[in-house]
Amino acid sequence: MAVFSAHRFVRLDALRREQLDDAARAGRELTDVVERGIRLEVAAALRITEFAAARLLATAEALVDRYPALLDSLASARITERHAELLVESLDQLGARVAGDTIRRALAVAEGESVGTLRRFLRRMVDEATEASLAERHVEALRRRRILVEPADDGMAWLMALMPAVEAHAAHGRITAMAKVLAGREGEKRTLDQLRADVVGDLLIDDESSAHPDETRGIRATVAVTVPVLALLDGSENGSSGVPGLTATAGMARVEGVGPISVAQARALCGGADGWMRILTHPETGAVLSVGRDLYRPPPALRRLVRWRADRCMAPGCGMPAGRCEIDHTVAWEAGGTTELSNLAPVCKGHHLVKHHGGWQVRQVEGSGGALEWTSPTGRRYTVAPERRVPVFLAADDSTAPF
Repeated sequence: MAVFSAHRFVRLDALRREQLDDAARAGRELTDVVERGIRLEVAAALRITEFAAARLLATAEALVDRYPALLDSLASARITERHAELLVESLDQLGARVAGDTIRRALAVAEGESVGTLRRFLRRMVDEATEASLAERHVEALRRRRILVEPADDGMAWLMALMPAVEAHAAHGRITAMAKVLAGREGEKRTLDQLRADVVGDLLIDDESSAHPDETRGIRATVAVTVPVLALLDGSENGSSGVPGLTATAGMARVEGVGPISVAQARALCGGADGWMRILTHPETGAVLSVGRDLYRPPPALRRLVRWRADRCMAPGCGMPAGRCEIDHTVAWEAGGTTELSNLAPVCKGHHLVKHHGGWQVRQVEGSGGALEWTSPTGRRYTVAPERRVPVFLAADDSTAPF
């Protein structure tokens, strides 16, 4: 399918070029009109919409003209058509900032990872390339926040809110925590989704939660904010270190499950309420202190560290935020597994069941800093690396030690 897709893109671009050349020779210089005609013909021939035809033609032009390395990888079946589309979309966003090294890095990830993992990598790549304008873009985006209602069938409706991602994830976390308390009551038959919807209705309509048990009161969301320490010390908006000799920015602030935020937002969050888990990292190594306890249930500090390291479910291609995952003993406790960083990983409930009952084998890759190798029942192996590296602390008398 990948080889076929590559040939189709080449033929589509050839069709576009031929028709543009024919139009030029006939004296038709209205390129926009000619290209609209090309889109119409492709849409009619393939029985798709003109919008879909336009995307096909644009992707074909990008692969043939601007990113031949991607086309070669697709033609060799090292990536899929969806990988190629995502790469083109992201690289085009970077525009003049695209360099050969950037393309090679992105292609290396695409050739070894799933579409979901590639999408997260490309999002980070674009965010890092446009870091300087992040605060300005967020201010502009804030002006578009709103609430709207969209009708649904059978007397139902969608209530939707466009709001800052940090607050949205925090709100969802609190709603979920309250719903789980309700789900644990004797005789409760509602699903978690139904309970979330009922909690939202109670809070928004009555402005209080007296209908809920006492255990749900006072529940607040906990969101992990990772920010380089020098970015907090400096007064600038872009996170410049302010330290002589350190000219590069101190790094980007990130929120678990959300992505990058401006340093100004990070400062506000890190100086605020207890609901934010503040993780200060070294500006070069990103080091964070490890913890460990000889208990079955990891203590809160260790659970936070495990989730911070992974940032998401550690199953192949899964994007479930780590904060909504279960902490799994890679080697089961009953099989002699220990409760320590090298034997723990966040796994969503669905993939947790697959791990234990679906015939899959999972192991921590030694020396990888937390990577998991999943072996399917058919024998195929998939390695999932965590979002962040586990720090390695060297002896105090070692001149190469980071601290």
